[in-house]
Amino acid sequence: MLKFLQSLFGGSKHEKDVKQLLPIVEQINQQFAALESLSNDELRAKTQEFRERVVEAVADLRSEADEIRERLRTDLAMDHSDRSNLYARLTANEREQFEATQEALNDILPEAFAVVKEACRRLVGHRYMVVGNEQTWDMVPYDVQLIGGMVLHQGKIAEMGTGEGKTLVSTLPLYLNSLAGRGVHLVTVNDYLARRDREWMRPIFDFLGINTGCIQSDMRPDDRKVQYAADITWGTNNEFGFDYLRDNMVTDPQDMVQRGHWFAIVDEVDSVLIDEARTPLIISGPVTAGSTETAFVDMRPRIQRLVDAQAKFVNSIVAEAEKLLATGYKEDRVNAGVNLLRANRGMPKQSKLLKMLQDPDAMKLLRDTELDYLRDQGQRMHIIDKELYFTVDEKNHSIDISEKGRELLTSSQEDPEMFVIPDIAAQMSALEGDASVSAEEKTIKRDELMRIFSDRSDRIHIVNQLLRAYTLYVRDDEYVVQDGKIKIVDEFTGRILEGRRYSDGLHQAIEAKEGVFVEQDTQTFATVTLQNYFRLYHKLAGMTGTAETEAAEFWQIYSLDVVAIPTNRPVQRKDMNDLIFRTKREKYNAVVEGVQRELTAGRAVLVGTTSVEVSELLSKMLKRANVPHNVLNAKQHQREAEIVANAGKKGAVMIATNMAGRGTDIKLDADVKAAGGLSIIGTERHEARRIDRQLRGRSGRQGDPGSSQFFISLEDDLMRLFGGERLSSAMQRMKVPEGEPIESGIVTKAVENAQKKVEGNNFGIRKRLLEYDNVMNQQREVIYDRRRHALMGERLRSEILEYASELCELWYDEHHPSGDHVAFMNTIRAKMLCEPNLTSEAFSSESKERVMERVMEAVVEFYDRKESMLGHEFMSQLERVAALRAVDDEWREHLRVMDDLKEGIYLRAYGQKDPILEYKQEAYRVFLELINQINEATVTFAFKYFPQAVERPAAAAAPRPVVVPSVATSTPTRQLRFSHPSATPALGSDPNASQESQSTATVRNAGRKVGRNEPCPCGSGMKFKACHGASGATTYPA
Repeated sequence: MLKFLQSLFGGSKHEKDVKQLLPIVEQINQQFAALESLSNDELRAKTQEFRERVVEAVADLRSEADEIRERLRTDLAMDHSDRSNLYARLTANEREQFEATQEALNDILPEAFAVVKEACRRLVGHRYMVVGNEQTWDMVPYDVQLIGGMVLHQGKIAEMGTGEGKTLVSTLPLYLNSLAGRGVHLVTVNDYLARRDREWMRPIFDFLGINTGCIQSDMRPDDRKVQYAADITWGTNNEFGFDYLRDNMVTDPQDMVQRGHWFAIVDEVDSVLIDEARTPLIISGPVTAGSTETAFVDMRPRIQRLVDAQAKFVNSIVAEAEKLLATGYKEDRVNAGVNLLRANRGMPKQSKLLKMLQDPDAMKLLRDTELDYLRDQGQRMHIIDKELYFTVDEKNHSIDISEKGRELLTSSQEDPEMFVIPDIAAQMSALEGDASVSAEEKTIKRDELMRIFSDRSDRIHIVNQLLRAYTLYVRDDEYVVQDGKIKIVDEFTGRILEGRRYSDGLHQAIEAKEGVFVEQDTQTFATVTLQNYFRLYHKLAGMTGTAETEAAEFWQIYSLDVVAIPTNRPVQRKDMNDLIFRTKREKYNAVVEGVQRELTAGRAVLVGTTSVEVSELLSKMLKRANVPHNVLNAKQHQREAEIVANAGKKGAVMIATNMAGRGTDIKLDADVKAAGGLSIIGTERHEARRIDRQLRGRSGRQGDPGSSQFFISLEDDLMRLFGGERLSSAMQRMKVPEGEPIESGIVTKAVENAQKKVEGNNFGIRKRLLEYDNVMNQQREVIYDRRRHALMGERLRSEILEYASELCELWYDEHHPSGDHVAFMNTIRAKMLCEPNLTSEAFSSESKERVMERVMEAVVEFYDRKESMLGHEFMSQLERVAALRAVDDEWREHLRVMDDLKEGIYLRAYGQKDPILEYKQEAYRVFLELINQINEATVTFAFKYFPQAVERPAAAAAPRPVVVPSVATSTPTRQLRFSHPSATPALGSDPNASQESQSTATVRNAGRKVGRNEPCPCGSGMKFKACHGASGATTYPA
């Protein structure tokens, strides 16, 4: 019916998308035929011709942007409003430049694509090296690849099947968009693929005069800058994201490595933008105080005792449930159901419980009992939970400790309430309403209540994370232990995520559980999610073999349309229905038999697993069956290229986690093709359908024969959590004997429905996380934008005077109601070193506007006088340093506050409040405080800082350098040192005093001696030799 309706309306969406591009394909091929007569030099010259056409299209806009930037740097008379208008115009100009560039590139597209195709044709037979292996160029784009290239240029996602040449397709839009000279990024999933793809496609770009670069994780910043300066740069999503964060931490614009975010193509876009989207990129450093690593180690024995007690209790009630079910009595059946539900909420992965629940009758009893206790909003569920020490919610990945559990954790000598969070609101309210307590005593008690609340919250957080580590995170599944460290295994690719740590103390909890060294707490210095990083690009595109199932998410989150590109040759692979077994044991035995059967037929076999643990188990079983094979998982990833290269030979068996699914084409021997091609055996359905499609896609490339089939059991996590009961009941009704599977299209459909449930759940989680991060993203953009203006050397005089005015108004509002003229004046004196002409009578009687006029007259007069003494250049640098110091220090602390806020905000749900709305309100309030703190710190530093003149002996007759403070930072910076024609007089002395009298004065070195490598006493954060000792001085002025 659907196909009939589509035919009435001109075909499916994807067919319409492709049909619209066919006339342009014809134009490209016509241009391609005409280019054959050109010499190599004439073909190369086309690149420069195209560049000139693009430059001409945006010449006026670029001139306007240059003029605006020059005004921002040099115009001292510009007020804050005019400066803000110029910033807005600069943003609009950038957008107009992008639009004008796109129009020019669209006009060039047919001829540019034809030039790339002709270059490919001329390179056929060219021999060159790719990651140490010799290659022969044999690729010329097909028509479907031209279509894929156009889809990418349009800023869409091209879904192309395995072996359809996505890497070659990317060269077309990469070449076209590089003509703008703004830099194009190709994002891959790992360093190896970034280097391989750059070297693989490099002959095209070298031939056409296009520079290419590649970012690797171990590169130095100066090398990175060179790579980013290339026309096209390959790299991983993590490296691009971290370089963006690092660029927003530098204190010298020369240390920035990225040029901007113009156009990016993301390879395996579903992996990067969906699978990785839940994990933010974080640059962190050690916390100087209040670390919790010892707290996890100290708490571990208590948690071990708690988990052991729960295990013992669950073992007993499962055994009791088994006996009660055997009696056949109705009352015993009800009690057995209670025991099964209690065991499932206490330890859902207990082996005997899982075995019992293979019986459809037991599973139905469990679900019926659960529904009964969940009635009336779960008011009776506490009857089940009160017997447990803690409850486990597998679906939501959460733990809840019970009163019984708290009692076990607490010894008889300890406070029985030490694991209970107090009702702080009620206690505060009672304290405020107690008239018998003095104000001073209330303050003391209030502080004590807050301390208790904080201590207990931290303690309970540690308990919860340790319980999650013990009950929800399994070794060799979610993580592995290597070299005494906990290393996370990517659930989607099976690769080890080097350097990645679980957040929120979970990683430390797993370290404590496994008995390895618990590493120090870290504090966030900078963070961004991949979702928000990739939104920085003017244009974003992606390519993958599996995007259609997530098309709705791509559109909602990134506004990316998915276009399915037809294959060059029809797909010959046979995708068979799933085989469903009762138990994992039956399933694994059937997998071994299936491998042996395929080998007998002369085929190659790829066995896909979802975890390291299963891959190693199957390896042992195949060894016992004397089947030669290779294992490719997170522990053997170094041999990946070698293993994959031999995987298409006759008799080859490869067991692989999902890591083998991406970026690898398995090429088949002629014998294997004749025998039926590569056989894919999946040992478990992944919770995302596209991961299964990736595995299937390893077979049947470019019209090759092949087959795929999944072997699953009712004990698999997906089946157990999402819909295994119906299948179990079906197997019971059909009286399927042990070891025999059921195979049916209806069953396969049921499994896919279970996957859709999980995908919908995961999308909800990602969307919710994005709502939280959108708040942080808006704040990040404001702060980074502000920081960048300071970093690029733009004069901040008008901003600083505007901040000063705002601060004076805040101080006025604080002190005027009480008439405290003295406090108001002292604040201005302390923060800005100036003396407004404002008497106590005027402060009390005059309007706020008139008082502010008096204050700002004094503020501006002082600032002008300081600038005339120190010079415009010095003040420009001082303003820059003041702004960078304030932003970096306050932003770092703000990130910590926001982390704490997000950690506890979910508790608001217990008060019938929406946590996300509460988070937005709190975040807005905290952000306003941050802006005020940054403004105050910037103004105070700019007004109060005066340089110490490091003097040389008078006989040298050399001018004495004026040293500008530098910004303490963890990133490389250049030394900030500036010279002034004369020594700087102290504020208040005569600025017109003769230079001669100053230069002949006797200089007495009354300062203390400082070692060259000691921190500079001025507080800059730099070593003495790079700051006040830069001129050769050995003492710091007193």
